[in-house]
Parts: sequence; C-alpha cells; structure tokens
Amino acid sequence: MSEIKHSNVIETDAFRDRIATVDESGKRKWIYAYKPKGRLYNIRTVLSVFYFIIFFGLPFVEINGRPLFLFNIPEAKFILFGKIFWPQDFFIFGLTMVTFVFFIILFTAAFGRLFCGWACPQTNFMEMMFRKVEYWVLGDAPAQRQLKAAPWTTKKIAKLTLKHVLFFLLSFIIANFFLAYIIGIKELEKIITEPVTQHVVGFASILVFSGVFYGVYAFFREQACTVVCPYGRLQSVLLDKNSMIVAYDYKRGEPRGSFKKQAELSLGDCIDCHLCVKVCPTGIDIRNGVQMECVGCTACIDACNHVMESIDKPFGLIRYASENSIANGEPLRYTTRMKLYTGLCLLLLSILSVILLTRKDIDVTVIRTTGMLYQERGADSLSNLYNIKLINKTTKDLSVEILLQDKTGHIQMAGKPTIQIRKEGQAAGTFFIVLPKSVIKQRKTLVKLLLYSNGEKLLTTNTSFLGPSL
Repeated sequence: MSEIKHSNVIETDAFRDRIATVDESGKRKWIYAYKPKGRLYNIRTVLSVFYFIIFFGLPFVEINGRPLFLFNIPEAKFILFGKIFWPQDFFIFGLTMVTFVFFIILFTAAFGRLFCGWACPQTNFMEMMFRKVEYWVLGDAPAQRQLKAAPWTTKKIAKLTLKHVLFFLLSFIIANFFLAYIIGIKELEKIITEPVTQHVVGFASILVFSGVFYGVYAFFREQACTVVCPYGRLQSVLLDKNSMIVAYDYKRGEPRGSFKKQAELSLGDCIDCHLCVKVCPTGIDIRNGVQMECVGCTACIDACNHVMESIDKPFGLIRYASENSIANGEPLRYTTRMKLYTGLCLLLLSILSVILLTRKDIDVTVIRTTGMLYQERGADSLSNLYNIKLINKTTKDLSVEILLQDKTGHIQMAGKPTIQIRKEGQAAGTFFIVLPKSVIKQRKTLVKLLLYSNGEKLLTTNTSFLGPSL
C-alpha cells in the first residue's frame, strides 16, 4: 500500500482500491447525501430553474413552422435552429462531432468538470429536482437512514410510496418532453390526445423512457456519473495539474485535528468534521485529492465554508483551484493557457455556426446516366441523358425548372417540364441536355445548370457533357 504525503501528515491511499459507492465485498453502498446549503448551491438552484425552463420550453419554440430542435432518428431527420438536415448532410454531422470532441478536450483541460457540476442534465435533474423531492418527502440524510432502519409501518410505507410515485410522475413528464425532441411536440400532442390504439408505438416509447428515467433517478443515481458516463471516465486523461478543479488546500488544512486541539497542537484549519464527505452526492472525500467520482458540484465548498465561518477561519479551504496553485499557494487565475483554450473553443463554434448558417436550402445531385454515350440529334446536335435528385429543405412546396446557363443549347425534360418537390421532401427526374456540335471542342464539356422556382433562382450546379473523341 503506497502513501501520500501532505506536509507533516502521512495518509494511506487505500481509498483508491475501490470507488466510494462500493464496499470491500463489492456490494453497493447507498449514498445518503446531506442537504447542501450555501452561496454556490443557491446559484446552482437558480441556474437549474433556468435550465428546466429551457428543457421544457424548447419543444414549443418554432422557426418558420419548424421546431427549433428535432432529432428524429427513425426518419433520419434532424433540425437545428430551425434548419433541417438529412443523411446527405453527413459531412456537417461529422464536422459537428469533431468540433464537439475538440471542445470537450479543450474545455475540460482548462476548466475541469465545470460542465458536470453546473450544466449536466443528469446532475441538474438528480440534485435539483429528484433529490429535492426526496428531502421534502423523507427528510435530510439522518432521517432517511432512520427510515431505512425502521420496521415496516404504515408511515414508512406511505412515505416511500409517495416518494416513488412522485419520482415516476416526474420521470413520465421528462420522458414526454424527451420524446418531443425526437418526434416533435405536435406528434406528441397526438399521442396524448388521440386514442392509444392509434399510437401504440409512441405510447410504448413514453413508457420505456419513463421507466429508464425512473430507474436512473430512483435507483441508479450517482452511478450514472461514476460508472456509465464516458466523460467522467475520460477526466483522468483530460485533466492536468493546471486544470481548474474542486480542490482541498492540504497545505493550509493539514495536519487535521479537532477544533479543541488546534490551538494546543498548531494543527491545520481542517477540523476533520467530515461534513464535506456527508454532503457529497458521490460519497467521496475531497481531501484525498482529485478523484474520478467528483462531478464538481461544489457542495463540499459550501459545507466547508460554513464550518470555516463557524470557527472564524478564512473561506476557501476547499475551493476552485488547480493542483499547481494549491502546491504553490497561489490563487487560481485565468491563465494564458485558459485564454488560449477558450479562444480555440470559440473559434471552433464560430466555424461550425458559419457552416450551419450558410448551408443551402436545396441540395441537388446531377449524374449522367451510366452506360449511355451521346445521342445524335439531327445533323447538327448531340444529347446526353441525365438523372437529377433534389432535396427540398424548406417549408414550402417547390416547382423546379432546369435551364442551361449557355443559351446555345437547351434542356429537354423526360415528362413534365418542371419537377415538383414537396416541402421537406425529395424528388427525382430525368432530362436531356442538347448541345450543337459546334460548341463541343473536347471529349468532356463542362455545362452549368440553373435551377429556378417561380422565377427565383435557387442555385447553380455543374455537370459534364460527353461528346465524340476529337
């Protein structure tokens, strides 16, 4: 067993043999976290209300008749900021994923798990919704422990039943809105208002999502962060000694001892009250250093500051810091490195935003029919046969006409003179390009096509015209 030295104190690192929620036999240890209170917890509470308003409100927001966000995986239809994306826009999704990965790496390297503690949906729903309901129904951690150990009485059954009923109702509500991000709020309204027999799959999906959310928040809880979440697993390789973390100032706090012994033995400021451990939702002791289970919720900071205020000591024994700032006794600064990483994050987001905003509303693919050579048209013209596929990403039906930019030739449609495309739909057509022999100077000739709808130019595209060998 190795040892870690902090100033004049020696601590064994046996805590690293297993995560905080598992005992020596491998069984799970249920976490009874004390109710946090303090300035940072109050700020997080206010922000959580803001997050909940966004989560439950965004499905109702529409732009040009489209939802602001929609991730319809079954239909391979995605809407971001009112713009529709199809599988043909895969390169944009690829770029988005690359940008997201770089953003995660840069953000975490500079600011640690700031996102986990302040903005992660799992943390916000667990700590700011379900945990608050649990405190309201069952009481604080000591009351919950007493209830757990108490015999099965009517009061105990009533309390636990109320808790789980409320948990499932909240999970059911969240599941409905989660599904709204997949199928849209209007389709969700149909599932709710129309007979269940007409929407068996949709209603079953709601129940499945409800069960998943209920299982996570009622039973799985903090293990979603410590066992499942890949971001938490990656933390150990993304952080370095300059990253911003929730840290214990061991140089100031060690050696530990009770408040009564501090004056006699010249001990550190930590009075070993374990309140930082009691309020931790993942059950860790932040004084043991950076740990995978820490989600940066700052509950330990508020708890420690409250103790420091009680014993007339300065705040910040546990605070946002970096390992180097603790070791050197310096306050955390917004360093050049953090500024550089922030700038790179903003640059990546700006590039992606420009690509999203400048994306065309009409996609066209023109392919010369394979296996066919040119055709003679009378004595002075040649023709090639083409297939065209159009994707309409707008919210209105379009009637598309194809014209040649070079007026020396013309387009001959196979069928109707225009191609009709329904809103957010696709259409295909076949047409001939007819060119005079006099303009064909090589085997392949570049041809520009103009696409119009109701006299309005939609876009310009290129294709090649195959002629005889010269």
